[in-house]
Amino acid sequence: MKDTAVPVPASDRTRVRRIAENARYDAATLHAIVDDAYLCHIAFSDDHGAHCIPTACWRSGGHLYIHGSNGSRLLKQLLRQTCCVTISHLDGLVLARSAFNHSMNYRSAMVYGRFEVVEEDAGKHAALEALMEKLAPGRQAEIRPGNDKEYAATTVLRISLAEAACKVRAGGPNDDAEDLAWPVWAGVLPFTRARVAPVADPACAVAAPAYVRNWQDQAQALAPIY
Repeated sequence: MKDTAVPVPASDRTRVRRIAENARYDAATLHAIVDDAYLCHIAFSDDHGAHCIPTACWRSGGHLYIHGSNGSRLLKQLLRQTCCVTISHLDGLVLARSAFNHSMNYRSAMVYGRFEVVEEDAGKHAALEALMEKLAPGRQAEIRPGNDKEYAATTVLRISLAEAACKVRAGGPNDDAEDLAWPVWAGVLPFTRARVAPVADPACAVAAPAYVRNWQDQAQALAPIY
């Protein structure tokens, strides 16, 4: 018998209360939002107060990964406390007929938990190679690989995606019935990232590989639905 159960929040703190109909708790939506991101923001605190720092991120299986220098304040603090990781994608500006019904179309995710160190060398190598594959599929095989000194100076952390919540809004304005006749344009101004033409380093004499030549074409497959 097919399982038709609706995904539920993993914990009370991941339960969306404001505009709950926009909540998504399924892994597919979460993974898609993470996979479409190059940056995440991580909120934490220390003796100097609260902080929210952007950093590169990528996903492998059921974990979100980050990396940095062994001396990074961020990485040290994340091993001492729970934190919140956020990712947001803006897809459109929603123009309604009344000021207070304006909105935005977006995809967002919040992940709660504590980061852990990727300890073993094989795991660290695999994780950083996965980052390179996300940035430019196929490039790992072409570049000089990291050496022992570089790997030793780098910390890789990961956090489980088990405790997370997403919110997604799409579509046009939700105007009140009494405002529908108001004489003003209403609709969506789509908003998306743009991939522009690659810029070669002046000292580079190597022909562009396929992942560079196709950089702009790949944007078409990533375009969100408004």
